[in-house]
Order: sequence, then C-alpha cells, then structure tokens
Amino acid sequence: MSDDNTLEIDQQQGDIAALLLRVGLGLVFIIGGTSKLSLLLSEEASGGMVANYLGTTGYINTVFQDFLFTGFLGNILSAWGFLTALSTFEFFSGICLLIGFMVRPLALLYAFLLWTFIIALPVMTVPGESIDVKAYTSPALFVQVRDVALSGMMFVLFFLGAGKYSIDKKRVPHINTVPWETSGTVLRLSLGVALLVGGFFYSYGSIATWATVPLLLAVVGIMLVLGNELMCRVAGAVTVGIMLWFIVNKLNADKSIIGNLNGFKREFALAACGVVLALYGGSERFTAANMLHRSKRYIRGYFKSPTAA
Repeated sequence: MSDDNTLEIDQQQGDIAALLLRVGLGLVFIIGGTSKLSLLLSEEASGGMVANYLGTTGYINTVFQDFLFTGFLGNILSAWGFLTALSTFEFFSGICLLIGFMVRPLALLYAFLLWTFIIALPVMTVPGESIDVKAYTSPALFVQVRDVALSGMMFVLFFLGAGKYSIDKKRVPHINTVPWETSGTVLRLSLGVALLVGGFFYSYGSIATWATVPLLLAVVGIMLVLGNELMCRVAGAVTVGIMLWFIVNKLNADKSIIGNLNGFKREFALAACGVVLALYGGSERFTAANMLHRSKRYIRGYFKSPTAA
C-alpha cells in the first residue's frame, strides 16, 4: 500500500498552472526592476537608492559589500553598477517570464538566486544587545519569507515548463514528468510557511502580515501545511482574498502608479499560487493524516516478525 494518495493533473491543467505562476512571478520582477531603474537612472534619486540598499535597513550586509565592492571585484564593480545591472536583469527576465521565453532556465536560476537575498540581508539578533541605528531585528529568513515562497514557486515552474500562451511552448515543447504530488507539495508548503511566519511572528519587526488578523494567517498556514486536499483548496482561495485585501489597503493616492505597484508586487505571485492551489489542490503528501499513517506503519513494523532474507 502506498504512503500517499495519488493526486494528478493532466498536461493541459499543468499548462494553465504554469501560465498562472509565470504571470504572477513575471509581474514581480517587471515591477521591481522598473521601480529600481527609475531611481537608479535618476541623477537626483540614484544616490539615495544606493545608500538605501547599503544602509543598516538595506539589503546587502557587510560580508557581501566587502566581497562585491572591495579587492578584485571592487576594481570592476561599483554599488551603482551592480544594482543597475541586477535591476536591468530583473526587468528583462520578468518580461521573459510574462511572454514565456526561456522560462525553465530563468526559473531554475531564480529558485536559487532568491536565497541570496535572504543570506545578504543585514540583521541584528544577538540576545541582550541593543544598537543605536535602525536595523532588522528579526531573523533574515522571517523577514524575507515571501522570497522563500517565490523560490518554491520557481522550482514548480521549472518542473511544469512555460505552459500556455508562451514562446517556449511553440519552440521547445516540454512534457512535465514531475508528478503533481511533488509540485503541489512544494507549492502548498512554500505558501503555507510564509503565512505561518506572518501569523505566529506578527509582532516582531519587518514581518509581512498583509494587514490581516494574525489568527487568520496562522489558520490558513496550518491548513496549507498540514491539511488535506479540500483544506488546501479552501486555503488557496482564502489566500487570494488576503492578497487582494492587502493590495486594496496598500493603495496610496499620493504615490505614483509604479510606487503603488512596487508596494505589493510579491502579492501578485502569492495570489497566483493561491489560485493554482484552489484549482488543483496541493497533494496529500506530508499532511497531518499522511504523516500519522506513515508513523503508524513505521511503529507497526517493530512488532512484526522479521521476514527471511
């Protein structure tokens, strides 16, 4: 008897899931790249942009600054040049994802690249120590937990391929051979962990809570991580509502269009992930019931007579 109930989707459903994921992820990088380049290419704003990224509440800690901008690399790299090149890549790779060009290579690259943003974040979490400057005081993994979710989505996009309405589909058709049990598990765990962090650590600094009651985030996160297929579908739909609620609350008439979009760019991808889970479920693998079943089988094995080799 198998440890997992088989949950499969056909190629057409997989192509739709890939379309939803790549559009959501593509928007993240198009908006982020546009926002950064609009500042980096402005004489008035570029200095402040660089200082913001290198500051105590920026995104590049001392280790990475020393590695990138001193010594051999420092002779060929400047902070402005590095950020401009990275933002340009971000913008054009977002367009590629949106139109479905070179999706699998980009998805695999971003699946790992997103983790560098977590590693490079400057944080201060030493017990009993206080500092006089503003800094991140929560673990980097918690602050950047949305990027963890995006990384998981990128791995699934790599599995699925570009999907419908893509250049890749016409030029290099990809037949997905990774079972949905695997892809669905990665999706629901990635999204679920992000919501769990927001629900349980909402009172700590720089934790994303989506302007939502922490209890709701915790419940939806638990449903995604431990719940059965039906719970996962419901949690996916509720997640879409949470992201739409956050987007509406984040809108500010005093900001530009790109300024508004940049404030909730990741939520487009998280909402897309929620739609996919609501449509196709997230597998029964490693749910509470599945792990209980596995544990029972493991324990019963100790009370059975050993079979002859």
